[in-house]
Amino acid sequence: MTFDEWRAFRDDREARLRDPHGWLAITAIHWLTSTPERFDDVPGEWFGADDTATVTLADDETLTTEAGVTMATGVHVLGPLDEDGITLSFGDAVAQVAKRDSGIIVRPRHPDSPNLTHFGGTPVFDYDPSWELRGRVEGEQVVFERDGAEHRLTAWPEDDGSLWILFRDATSGVTTYAANRQLLVDPPAADGSVTIDFNLAMNMPCAYTDFATCPLPPPENTLAVAVEAGEKTPPKPPRNTGPAD
Repeated sequence: MTFDEWRAFRDDREARLRDPHGWLAITAIHWLTSTPERFDDVPGEWFGADDTATVTLADDETLTTEAGVTMATGVHVLGPLDEDGITLSFGDAVAQVAKRDSGIIVRPRHPDSPNLTHFGGTPVFDYDPSWELRGRVEGEQVVFERDGAEHRLTAWPEDDGSLWILFRDATSGVTTYAANRQLLVDPPAADGSVTIDFNLAMNMPCAYTDFATCPLPPPENTLAVAVEAGEKTPPKPPRNTGPAD
């Protein structure tokens, strides 16, 4: 990857973070119970049970499905829901309604979220071509060398054949987000070789908002070296509401 390609990657990444309905637009995460409840940032009175959510809309309230169907006054049962759930729109905002192991969530996203309107960009390490490394795939791990030592990271295959890696390193909690960073690796060549470019290391959504769920890397994915490439810890977002997911 050249500097210009990296710069284009960074510009695209920042544009996606500024999506009016992206992670930075989330205003709360509401855990539904069996008791109907109203929330300030989404229409309706909500309760949840098993893998469904039920919303009761008043005369002046509507929600629109992704298929363009408008739900109006009355009771609407949504489900069965999975982890991705469904997205409902209202005005210039949307809300994700989805299932989690602990129950059903409603997660509104508003373009005027303080987290989004105050976002000043993600700090990053300078582009460093020495962090573009050749490696190989062995089983479920990506193997590479750095500073004369061999390193291994467990990777998970994506639908397009690329590999997803979640990792920590000696910068974690110092200059980079303490919990994790992520990296996508292009599909391996026929001989199993790969290119691991840590200049493309990115934060997970939980680095930007309290209202996201992020997995932790497996123990073997903590590197002893300091990966001074990719994204650093973003500025702390304003504390606008509610508990973390």
